Amino acid sequence: MVLDGLSNSLKSTLQKITKALFVDEKLINELVKDIQRALLQSDVNVKLVLELTKKIKERALNEEVPKTVTKKEHLINIVYEELVNFLGKGEKQDFLTRIKEKREASLKDNSKDNSPYKIMLVGLFGTGKTTTTGKLANYFKKRGIKTAVISTDTWRPAAADQLEQLSKNINVQFFGDKKEKDPVALYRKFEKELEKYDLVIVDTAGRDALSDELIGELSLLNLAVAPDETMLVLSADIGQAAEKQAKAFHDNCKVGGVIITKLDGTAKGGGALIACAVTGAPVKFIGVGEKTDDFEEFKPEGFVGRILGMGDLEALLEKTRDAISEEEAMDMSKKMLKGDFNLIDLHEQMQAMKKLGPLTKVMDMIPGMGNANIPKDMIKNQEGKIVKWKYLMDSMTKEELENPDIITNIRVERISNGSGISSTELRGMLKQYRQSKKMMKLLKPGTSERDMQKMMQKMQGMKGMKF
Repeated sequence: MVLDGLSNSLKSTLQKITKALFVDEKLINELVKDIQRALLQSDVNVKLVLELTKKIKERALNEEVPKTVTKKEHLINIVYEELVNFLGKGEKQDFLTRIKEKREASLKDNSKDNSPYKIMLVGLFGTGKTTTTGKLANYFKKRGIKTAVISTDTWRPAAADQLEQLSKNINVQFFGDKKEKDPVALYRKFEKELEKYDLVIVDTAGRDALSDELIGELSLLNLAVAPDETMLVLSADIGQAAEKQAKAFHDNCKVGGVIITKLDGTAKGGGALIACAVTGAPVKFIGVGEKTDDFEEFKPEGFVGRILGMGDLEALLEKTRDAISEEEAMDMSKKMLKGDFNLIDLHEQMQAMKKLGPLTKVMDMIPGMGNANIPKDMIKNQEGKIVKWKYLMDSMTKEELENPDIITNIRVERISNGSGISSTELRGMLKQYRQSKKMMKLLKPGTSERDMQKMMQKMQGMKGMKF
């Protein structure tokens, strides 16, 4: 999970509250010290940590507890709210609406400006700027935005090749010219063609440090591009030093927001997130893994919910919408309630699950599951089972997938040999499939209380069932 160390520390802190017999000043002081320790270990600025914990303590000691919640619940809510504020709670960034509105306005009258919505990415060497360009393009493309990317990095020879390859992988239009050494001239060369798109993401060159040369180049490019949004790409491993960089770029290049990369692989990510939140250039997107889909809009409320083990339903629903269409979901639910779904449907479900990402990340988004303390080895074992099941299904005939009941011992042997997976695994998969089918039949509309009791008894016998 993102910020694993910080998350585990804060979860332990909240568990102290839930296990305590009552809330008093001693418990609040312990809570404050635990939060301070957790944040400092995540490379958060000492001054900011003290400011945060002072607010938490003052609210916990002085606020009247609402009648609708307990003292413990109120204390946990204070921690949640102050962490959200700490990470930059603000107005929701509705990029999709802004992009679509600009496009619609520009197309109403062809004699006027017909330019697309433009996002320019800036930053130093090694922050993952080019990779982030591809991830950002993929993010908007999946949301129905006609997107193009352009490489104006004339300093790093491989930058254009890298972005071109990324663009092919996500099926987004790439523009660039490795022979051109002037970034402004390069942009001008494709400016007319870029008007065909709703969104254009401009990848720029970086340097080892924010020099006058880099500022001058970005200033000229900024005049040519006239971006609607300039975003600074920062690597999470710089920790609280992010504040200095964010301020410098914000002052010199009019940066409106920050994208933090490599947030999954460093203990300093908390420092980088919070440092940016106080600069006037808030974090707008985060990179949470190496894959193109490991990228999301930064929403403090959901993010804090995840690291505290409270879940992030909004992020989970967004991932689910990317993995399976509403029509497919409705069709699948009807089949399941009828109890007539087959292995082809199960295979499609597994493919959709795979698109959601690792089960550990998915579980962190489900309210309550983040605090379930399920061993990681057990989760990895389930992911391994899903992979094996896919191989087994790939070795079946269409007839066997549509009607698993025809799979005899002879067929079991053939499927096992063809997939390289043991017959025991296959029989286990078929058993769980049949149990699921029976359970779904009991869930159909009009289910009586007696049938529900039967279902509960069956579920008790299915404790070992793993998906």
